[in-house]
Amino acid sequence: MRNRPHSSVIGNVTVYARVGAGAQWLSGQDVVVVDGVVTAIGTDAGRDHRALPFVDGDGGHLIPGFVNTHTHLQQAVLRGIGEGLPLLEWLHCVGERTVLATPEQTYLAALAGGAELLRGGVTTVVEHLWPNRSTAVHDAMIRALNELGIRVILGRGVADRADVTRKWGIDPRLMQPLPEVFAHIDDLDARLAGSRIDTALAIPNPRCLTPDGMAATREYAQRTGKTVSIHVLETSTDEDMCRLHAGRSAVDYLDAGGLLWDRTLAVHCVHLDAEGRAVFADRGVAVSYNPLSNMRLGSGVAPVLEMLAAGIDIGLGVDGAASNDTQDMLLALRMGSYLQRVIRKRADILGFEDMMRLATCGTQRALGHPVTGPGLAVGDRGDCALIRFDRDFACLPVLDPGATLLTAASPRVVDTVWVDGEPVICDGVSTRVDTDTLSSRLRNMRS
Repeated sequence: MRNRPHSSVIGNVTVYARVGAGAQWLSGQDVVVVDGVVTAIGTDAGRDHRALPFVDGDGGHLIPGFVNTHTHLQQAVLRGIGEGLPLLEWLHCVGERTVLATPEQTYLAALAGGAELLRGGVTTVVEHLWPNRSTAVHDAMIRALNELGIRVILGRGVADRADVTRKWGIDPRLMQPLPEVFAHIDDLDARLAGSRIDTALAIPNPRCLTPDGMAATREYAQRTGKTVSIHVLETSTDEDMCRLHAGRSAVDYLDAGGLLWDRTLAVHCVHLDAEGRAVFADRGVAVSYNPLSNMRLGSGVAPVLEMLAAGIDIGLGVDGAASNDTQDMLLALRMGSYLQRVIRKRADILGFEDMMRLATCGTQRALGHPVTGPGLAVGDRGDCALIRFDRDFACLPVLDPGATLLTAASPRVVDTVWVDGEPVICDGVSTRVDTDTLSSRLRNMRS
């Protein structure tokens, strides 16, 4: 594995820096990264580190790398699938492709989706793998992620209730006994030690685990200190099925099973009502907000302001490329704000500062990361992105860098991306993956 920390000086940039509980733009700064950690930020801070590699950031804006709290990288080769279908029918389309996915398809999909994330300034991704019995498929995903150099929380699929309809369970072809799943995660942990990949548990939805399965999953996750990512209330199906089969709400079903605590990352939560929000806040559950996917599938609008008011941690996600259909975090940043504004008929909510908090540090507790505020600060990992607005005339002139980033920016303005201080994107291009060859392989990939 080539994933090792690096050192460098990023000189003379305008930094979105953490100041107190907030953040602000500071111009004319040097940012020093030593062994993958930010050790100094200040004017002429690089003076004492002239032996380190130097990046001239003149005219650029440096921001913390984005944390994409939810995607399915296998879907990067399924763009446009099931367009116009409601969620359950769409899931059948995607599910059939998931069952038939080969290691080669998985490798190319992860490589393509991960490269697209990096190109948009994402340095950490929470990958939600569907349950799969094939170790070769998992190995193909890991191979691609290691080649990219991105930081990953890799959710390994977990389910123990079979149902071919997917209404009260999951496709039995994707299932395997939970002890085998946990043993596989243990094996992955041993193999991934020292890499940029940490494992987690990924549950398709509340309907896919029995009460015994929930108890076993909670015990394993808590014992091993892992995040549990789970789709919750994306549509009303979770609620309807839990009330029909378990006689209680989806939130109560999960709570009774012990699956709601401060390492739970609940994805979507479009239909999370006031009672559910109170339970989530009390248990410390975090939420991944995926506005583009919710719009594409017609799922609805997550009550983000109400969740924030309840004290729930929220992060931003792009979701899989079969329901978005891109891995563009900057687009999710913009639409995540605009979607909330339009339903309230207000333009003064979820501005740049609010959306940056969601996109960079909103779910740190649930992901097991140190809890910090927004912006870049000494002691942070050297995970950051250099934005050059002059790469795209549509962003010029820059009257307010935050407003421009929120309302006009695209991956075209992302010049350099560092993970652990290593430049994995330079001049908008991957330093590790030959994207021309990747494009050729994707064009010739069998469907």
